[in-house]
Amino acid sequence: MEATELRTFAIDNHLFRCIQCGKCAASCPMGFKTILNPRKLVYQALVAGEFDPKAHQELWDCTTCFTCSIRCPKEVDPGNMVIQLRSLLVQDGRIPGTLTTALKSIFERGNPLVMPARDRGAWVGDLDVKHLDDGADVFYFVCCTTSYDMRAQKVAQALVKLFNVAGVDFGILGEAERCCGSEVRRLGEQGEDSLFESLVEEWGEEMADYSYQRMVTTSPHCYDVFKHHYPMNGREVLHYTQYLAQLIQDGKLQFTNKIERRVTYHDPCYLGKQNGVYDEPRAVLKALPGLKLVEMDRSREKSLCCEGGGGRVWVEDPNPEKKLAAWRIDEALGVGAEVIATACPFCMQMLEDAVRTAGAQDKIKVLDVAELAAEAL
Repeated sequence: MEATELRTFAIDNHLFRCIQCGKCAASCPMGFKTILNPRKLVYQALVAGEFDPKAHQELWDCTTCFTCSIRCPKEVDPGNMVIQLRSLLVQDGRIPGTLTTALKSIFERGNPLVMPARDRGAWVGDLDVKHLDDGADVFYFVCCTTSYDMRAQKVAQALVKLFNVAGVDFGILGEAERCCGSEVRRLGEQGEDSLFESLVEEWGEEMADYSYQRMVTTSPHCYDVFKHHYPMNGREVLHYTQYLAQLIQDGKLQFTNKIERRVTYHDPCYLGKQNGVYDEPRAVLKALPGLKLVEMDRSREKSLCCEGGGGRVWVEDPNPEKKLAAWRIDEALGVGAEVIATACPFCMQMLEDAVRTAGAQDKIKVLDVAELAAEAL
């Protein structure tokens, strides 16, 4: 990146506001296990005269949790800076192999998991679910991981059970549903003629043709991208925990079975830090009879990232025992939790991998909030 380009880049990303206080570097969860340092990247971009992202492969270590941007006292935006720098690597074809596979699969199959589109709705089985072709009040957007991953499918099945009990008029798109592109954007595949922009244009127009009043998503990543980057034409976008909390408050969802467990809640970054949704998941858990909710020290705004965002969920880690999710499991065990609950398919996957790696299956279980709620019906 030459001097003129660098100045434009610095202005666009508000880098000149930086006072080099180091709060971004101290806040970065990946800084404890990699050489990723947002403060250093900002400094080099401002004073080096030129900046070559090709020399900074640690850009792929970022989980896009945006803790650095949230805690910056000068509103510099180092998290977005990392995404912009990733874009330069993408343009040059310098992408880790597993991420290339995921991006190619999204382009060719509509999902990052190299799975056929025709199998996207197979998780439904004999459940009572209608297609959105018939119109519905709620468009339930299932997401790629929840549609294909056998463990995550249980969350979708739990939500269907909850929606049906509450009398919700909802529909899904099944094999017609496609990737929302949240991680595509965070990987840097954005801008004019990019994969993300094509998804927004084509997928966004297709969604607009269906009849529904609000969208409810399984994943916080889908929730975030639809809420902030898609033209929803006035339709409300909710994460499912927000919707369940609303159904409970309205008296449409009641629970009778006791959940005699000590549960702690892990805040997903894309739901909590980036969208301020902290109370609703806890409201759902507190409504479950017999459940005792305990908090980890790093909760809500201080929550520790699971390390799955920004495409990290698709990256092979040579040291799985050092993943952030492993530290998270230790924290959950430290407060005596029998269950660590979350509300994100990426968090679930990372936390369950950490439990298996630690051999702690007999000490703690990972469950989604929706699974616990369905169990309490």
